[in-house]
Amino acid sequence: MPTWKELLAEIQAVKPPAGAHDVVRRKYLRRLHKLTGRNVIAYYSGWLQKPELQRQGFAGFELNDSDKNGFMAAINKLDRSKGLDLLLHTPGGTSAATESLVHYLRAMFGNNIRAVIPQIAMSAGTMVALACKEILMGKHSSLGPIDPQIGGLPAHGIIEEFERAAKEISDDPSKIPVWQPIIANYSPTLIGECERAIEWSEEMVKEWLLTGMFSGEKDAKRKVTGVLEGLSYALTKSHARHISMERAKELGLKVLFLEENDELQDAVLTVHHACVQTLMDTAALKIIENHLGAAFIQVIRQAVVQR
Repeated sequence: MPTWKELLAEIQAVKPPAGAHDVVRRKYLRRLHKLTGRNVIAYYSGWLQKPELQRQGFAGFELNDSDKNGFMAAINKLDRSKGLDLLLHTPGGTSAATESLVHYLRAMFGNNIRAVIPQIAMSAGTMVALACKEILMGKHSSLGPIDPQIGGLPAHGIIEEFERAAKEISDDPSKIPVWQPIIANYSPTLIGECERAIEWSEEMVKEWLLTGMFSGEKDAKRKVTGVLEGLSYALTKSHARHISMERAKELGLKVLFLEENDELQDAVLTVHHACVQTLMDTAALKIIENHLGAAFIQVIRQAVVQR
């Protein structure tokens, strides 16, 4: 595997320099495909590389409905009988977009999808990984909790706070002045929305695990329960908590360790580094690209489709 510096030098050596990142990135996507014999799609968000834009509220880093166009472009003309290795690097996104994307990917590839986590796939990204038959991770890889967020706040946390307020006020009415300004900020339907969001998230993951990763196994329901509990807010305590390869395995997920195949690990990490360098050095904020070079690259204010 080329080092970070060597990969950067390879990009700088491309003539003409315009599109150099694309040339090198696609070279290593093809190399990964040749190694596995499977279709490869990289889904990369630049939220870590462009944090200032994210702090300014710039939209597009999250998994959203517009991503479907990118996946349609990337899946077109692929031999779907070869399955799919989906490289995921995302902070997550909306439940509705996640459900729609998983439905589409399964319609195209059935259950023959493997999630590859070169670094981080959080929240909705973890949910997509759970919809796959296997998850490939390394010691450097992380998944995350799957508890839904409402307005940037954990739905579980909002409900816990409300229940705490109700109990404290019931036990001691003098606490009303303490809690009143807090509860006054709640919208009339907030608690119900939180409850439905949690139920929806758990229903999706449960269905995907039963029909995918744990399909046909006698103790599938027990395994699903363990996964849902292990990735819940109650145990993880923070939506930002990172779930390691070892922890994911302990939860019963079908995790393949990249370290067990040096050639595969090198190929995956080289694609990862090439994608990250693209997000660092160019205007790209999201990349959806296959091993044939078909790409949907979202840049600031526009999306460019390349075939």
